[in-house]
Amino acid sequence: MNNTLIDFVIVSITLLSIGIYGLAVKRNAIRMLFAIEIIINAANLNLISFARFLPHSSGQTLTLFSIAIAAAEVAVGLALIIVAYRMYKNIDIAEFRSLKG
Repeated sequence: MNNTLIDFVIVSITLLSIGIYGLAVKRNAIRMLFAIEIIINAANLNLISFARFLPHSSGQTLTLFSIAIAAAEVAVGLALIIVAYRMYKNIDIAEFRSLKG
């Protein structure tokens, strides 16, 4: 079975839709962080698939940088969630009203 570019793009669109749904509906900080990671993975899948099917594309290099940035983003996001949990004993985004300036 031969995979085409359209197959990869359809999977990427599905991942993007799931990630946007997770950001829009969920109010838990960890679930929102996971939704952001799903969106980043959709972008990485697009980069890799276009690098495979287009001859002079540097999508694999960009994907490696994107994965490194996503790992740093997760580390900072989890640190912020841990601090917020220690302060408020809750990680519900709607409860962080005192953070507004």
